[in-house]
Amino acid sequence: MARLALPSRRLLAQCRSRPMVASRRFATASDTANGGQQRLDNHVKIVEVGPRDGLQNEKKTIPLATKIELIERLAKAGLTTIEAGAFVSPKWVPQMSNSSEILEHLLQHGTPSRAPLTFSFLAPNTKGLDSAIAILSRYPKAFTRESQRTPPSKDSPGTQKPALEIAIFAAATESFSHRNLNCSIADSLTRFSAVIAAAKDADLRVRAYISVVLGCPFEGPAVDPHRVAALATELLGMGADSISLGDTTGMGTAPRTAELLTCLHNAGVRVGEDVAMHFHDTYGQALVNTAVALEHGVREFDSSVGGLGGCPYSPGASGNVATEDVVYFLESLGMDTGVDLDAVAEVGAWITGEVGKPHGGSVGKALLAARARGRAEREGSGNVG
Repeated sequence: MARLALPSRRLLAQCRSRPMVASRRFATASDTANGGQQRLDNHVKIVEVGPRDGLQNEKKTIPLATKIELIERLAKAGLTTIEAGAFVSPKWVPQMSNSSEILEHLLQHGTPSRAPLTFSFLAPNTKGLDSAIAILSRYPKAFTRESQRTPPSKDSPGTQKPALEIAIFAAATESFSHRNLNCSIADSLTRFSAVIAAAKDADLRVRAYISVVLGCPFEGPAVDPHRVAALATELLGMGADSISLGDTTGMGTAPRTAELLTCLHNAGVRVGEDVAMHFHDTYGQALVNTAVALEHGVREFDSSVGGLGGCPYSPGASGNVATEDVVYFLESLGMDTGVDLDAVAEVGAWITGEVGKPHGGSVGKALLAARARGRAEREGSGNVG
């Protein structure tokens, strides 16, 4: 069966003809004033992409022990869904060559955390997925399969076995698909269909990314939102459990973010349940776009500790929006992330130092600077008299 490379006429008609519905308002701190009860839609899930997306393009080889320590530190800080590696060719992404060892370590030794964890591994083709499944088959009782998932329990935080998730990457433009995946959008969907089917046979959850949804380095900012909606519905129809929409270039603006999410909603995608947003902060618009996405009901966002990351196929694109910035922003609006901001700031300072990169976030740097000033003032006052 032919896969969609362009939006169907039916989908285009749906996106254009349906009336725009009122956007769901995100809660603020004032919404908790009545008895201190939070609204049910106040919880926001943060997907930490630093260990995979944040490190994959670093030229300096990052030791296996450092990657494992990063994952463990992030989990202790309250991040419950972590991109841990990628089963890709080491020829093209040498930094991910030890992802097998990472997965094996996580299954063998577990990861201390305050809540049940989900680890995500990129597997862009059946060869990569087969490699991941081969490791999982050696530790069948060390992780939770999709059919075994239960709601997180506050009575036994961090004691449940981690869940495993497979990730795939599509692109919203032909140019980016050819540069990033070396094939057309239609061919990539054929490939992903096989990956999703095999992952489902193994009882694993699948997360599908769509890159350059708000701007392409080769085709410009005017990416057709109807094409993105067509891709999203196609991937969900194949069996993907969720869609992460990536503003890979950081070209996204508030109006175009709103237009994209409205189009997805009108195409039948459950924006509040099936969609995550993955913003880059190249033009300083990531948090603005996050606010727009919140208003449209999105409750899942990707971010990278210390703002690490970027895309080798997107010239000039800076790193992912920093986890510290996203957590601070969301919490300031009265949202609940479950993340310890101070702990994440310490992780960001540590890992950016390990890779020799400047910290890419504003909040982490501000918190650490304030802490340093406090220490200096205390030490100075101790010397008086």
